[in-house]
Amino acid sequence: MSSQSAPQAPQLAKVHDLTARRIERALARRQRYRYVQPEVRAHERGWVIASPCCSRNVDPSGGEIPIAWLEPHADGWSLYRRHHADSSWVLHSQAPWLAELLDIVCRDGSRVFWP
Repeated sequence: MSSQSAPQAPQLAKVHDLTARRIERALARRQRYRYVQPEVRAHERGWVIASPCCSRNVDPSGGEIPIAWLEPHADGWSLYRRHHADSSWVLHSQAPWLAELLDIVCRDGSRVFWP
């Protein structure tokens, strides 16, 4: 009889750190605002990407703004964009793989993530 135990806290922390590093590596390939350093932060349900507001469209002082939220779930991932006018998150896309959503954030042809 085999007993499977739930992952221990250090194991979960490793997975969490690896996912954050994956997101950071993908952001290095982005097409917009390559001269700023976005931050990946743990969120209660995933990771939030925040970046200095280079265009000054959202924050005239160029302060840091949240731009995307990546949320894992049982059958894949959800990607949210920030609606800055009312400080809410709006579902943008869902995909079975994180890489698909990171590609959307990094290309951002419509400037919904990097305003």
